[in-house]
Amino acid sequence: MRILRYLLKKEYLQIFRNKGMLPILFAMPVFQLLVLSFAATYELKQAEFAVVDFDRSILSHELVQKLQASDIFKLNAVYFSTEHALEEMEAGNIKMLLTIDAGFEKNIKSGKSAPIQITVDAVDGSIAGLIQSYSSSIIAEFNAEKLGKVKMSSAAVVLPKSVNIIPSNWYNPNLDYITFMVPGILVVLVSMIGIFLSGMNIVREYEMGTIEQLNVSPIKKWQFMVAKLVPFWTIGMFDLCIGLALARFGFNIPFLGSLVTILTIAGIYLIVIQVLGLLISTLTNTQQQAMFIAWFLMVIFILMGGLFTPIESMPLWAQNLTLANPVSYFIKIMRMVLLKGSGWQEVYKMVLVLVGMGALFLGIALNRFTKTSA
Repeated sequence: MRILRYLLKKEYLQIFRNKGMLPILFAMPVFQLLVLSFAATYELKQAEFAVVDFDRSILSHELVQKLQASDIFKLNAVYFSTEHALEEMEAGNIKMLLTIDAGFEKNIKSGKSAPIQITVDAVDGSIAGLIQSYSSSIIAEFNAEKLGKVKMSSAAVVLPKSVNIIPSNWYNPNLDYITFMVPGILVVLVSMIGIFLSGMNIVREYEMGTIEQLNVSPIKKWQFMVAKLVPFWTIGMFDLCIGLALARFGFNIPFLGSLVTILTIAGIYLIVIQVLGLLISTLTNTQQQAMFIAWFLMVIFILMGGLFTPIESMPLWAQNLTLANPVSYFIKIMRMVLLKGSGWQEVYKMVLVLVGMGALFLGIALNRFTKTSA
């Protein structure tokens, strides 16, 4: 243990003597969490729309006012031709065009169908879906209000009865996107610290010329690997604790599960991702190569980890690939424990998969290090 203690002392000294690395280790994760939590969102804050009103009646004006009364839609302009309005949409000035045909008020008062047209800029499919959903809901509400006021002269006509739906949202009652995103962003930040820094660790010894001194020293492979893992593991756990504190007291993320469970699984996950970084370090010759490979893997892990896109919405082949993605497991675990209050009974299978990945990566890394250091 004395040898391991000296190796750990060496690693900590190298880290804290590097003044350029300290802000990256401690300040950058906090800054990224604060920025990404608000920037990485699919929430629709406001959408500008235009109107082409060929009816110019009281009811058509009321419909436009009802859209404006919501917090989502902002009236940009009223046009007299559809072509002009579509040109503005092509220029990106409006997101939705509402076209009201002539005879709109007359048809509603007479109980006939009064169709209107909604044209949505669907370059961003997710935003277009939200605009369509919100606008359809507002128009349906407007239709129900006017339908109830229509007095039919014929006694044979019976107005349809409406069905009231009272939704109840579990785990995120206010549908706050930050509540959904912050646990996943925490996983990404911890992963980047683990894989990037450990990925350049052994390679840095080669570039500094100190690897030969380590090779002729009376140290064992497991001591060398542990000394490379522990410093960045402790830093990663420290950053995670800061991130969890910000999530709880800064973003009001509900901690329904056990904090001990989160920290225990996070410790296991950090070992897995750091061992993967060490494996990358044994496969490369320069820090630049290690950085490129680590970044390549992290982009794939993040995009296919369920952070932005639900895994269930991916093609079947992509869903199968996520089975080998450690980031996807930990993102799911974080959301389950923090937002749903899940315990070991619900997540232990995913933890066992992470342990298996870590054992596999460690075995390959030890084998590769033996070959490169011989």
